[in-house]
Amino acid sequence: MNTTLPRRTLLATGAAGTALGAAAMLATTSAHAAPAGPSGGGGKRKQVTVDLNAEVLDSGEQVVSLTLRSTDLAPIHPDSLTTDTFAVHVRATSPLDGSLAYAQDRVVTDARWQGRDVVLELEHGWGVDGGSTLLYTSGRNVMLDLEYTLTQVEPLQHRGNRAPVELGSFVQGELLSLEVDAFSHHQVQDGLKYRLFTPSARGGRGRNKPLVVWLHGGGEGGLLTGGHDYYDNESTLRANRGALGFATAEAQELFGGAYVLAPQSTSAWMQDGDGFAPQVRAVIDEVIARERIDVERVHVLGCSNGGYMTLKMVAENPGEFASQVPICAAVSGPEGTFHLSDDTLRSLAPTPTWLVTAENDTTLDPQQNTVRFHELIDGSLMSLYPDVVWEGEEYPGHWSWIYVARNDPQEQGVHLWEWMASQSL
Repeated sequence: MNTTLPRRTLLATGAAGTALGAAAMLATTSAHAAPAGPSGGGGKRKQVTVDLNAEVLDSGEQVVSLTLRSTDLAPIHPDSLTTDTFAVHVRATSPLDGSLAYAQDRVVTDARWQGRDVVLELEHGWGVDGGSTLLYTSGRNVMLDLEYTLTQVEPLQHRGNRAPVELGSFVQGELLSLEVDAFSHHQVQDGLKYRLFTPSARGGRGRNKPLVVWLHGGGEGGLLTGGHDYYDNESTLRANRGALGFATAEAQELFGGAYVLAPQSTSAWMQDGDGFAPQVRAVIDEVIARERIDVERVHVLGCSNGGYMTLKMVAENPGEFASQVPICAAVSGPEGTFHLSDDTLRSLAPTPTWLVTAENDTTLDPQQNTVRFHELIDGSLMSLYPDVVWEGEEYPGHWSWIYVARNDPQEQGVHLWEWMASQSL
């Protein structure tokens, strides 16, 4: 399976009757289905396109709102739209085997007009079920197949005081995630897939820009075993804000504009560090050859599996990176497939290093890993948080990448992104 475009599925429709009672469900099989009959104002009802608006939260991507688009919305009196006008249901299935991941109603928290379109805000956030675009299965995050059902259950009044407006069939449009969609899709010939954010030309047209390389965690690689053929180039950006943080206006201003590169492993970096290191290098080289990159300002960072791979890339390419930020990283003993010796870790000292982890990380022991790396890498900085709490929400202790994505780590008043932006070979 090779999913490189925003996932699109069909939307079932609830056609409201005259009394707007129980809705009849009609499956739409094509974007060109026949109109469903006369509306309250006469004529033929047109299809309503419903786009899914997603946002990558600290806990991963969720569908946070729906946008309804149709010329049939034009004659509706704005005040007749309420949070009770539509009922929203979602059914999510695995792209691997079609099994049901979840099926439930979504809570509409706000209904508003955006020009001539209707926007339905949906309940979302950490601990809210039914919003995620991803399914964690077989050790990987995969993009769910989403089928949203919209039912009109309350009347919409016509501006001209005519009969209530009954909307036509609803057809699901695109899954839109503005920050994710700002990254273009690429693949090295016979190599890894990757996503790339290109900075604005503002801040010096023609000037070479720094490159920030984000290496994802183990859950965001491909799944090419167990009979699966899944390598989507999507979950790298959707599972957390690791790469997206560096594409924000705040980060771009601090770096003076920066390319942000997110390669995707075909499995997990730790499974074959020796094999993946040259493949990541090939991705970096391709971007440097094609874009205006300042080769003296190439930064590498990553979380968990990607934290290991960050250390591995610096070890394999000494003197090539302006800085490294391993987050909740690990290396194995001598018998392991992701082994880095103590002498190798000591050799990384010439590369400016900032380590990040949380004391309550139960996935990768911080004392045996990050704290030990800090002791071995002379001159390294370390942010050792007691736990992972952001904006009042407590997350699993392994998720210390949240702090990096929000530019929270600081040393003597200097925040991580500022420190990275100041580093150069």
